[in-house]
Amino acid sequence: MSTLDNDLARPQDAESAADPVRESLLGFLRARTKSEWTADQDLFASGAVSSLFYLELLQFVEQEFQVTVEGDDITLDNFRTVHAMAALVGRLRAGASGEPGPRL
Repeated sequence: MSTLDNDLARPQDAESAADPVRESLLGFLRARTKSEWTADQDLFASGAVSSLFYLELLQFVEQEFQVTVEGDDITLDNFRTVHAMAALVGRLRAGASGEPGPRL
């Protein structure tokens, strides 16, 4: 079996493989919490993530994706799920370039 066949046979999380922003966010969460997460899991309702961790998420998003989160974007809802954070990054990138960001 070729390497390509092995890669195709190996199950992958399609949504994280298709989106490097989500993949990076999920990797950060796994590393920091030692838990597995899904992109639509409510981080705060789970009880595993505190308001202090929210500040770590904010800092990670700004540094990793070279965006500035300020004003009305600083809400728990924008950081509640990986999907919400990826959407925020897309909006902020689109605003910085004046062009639409990648579709999330």
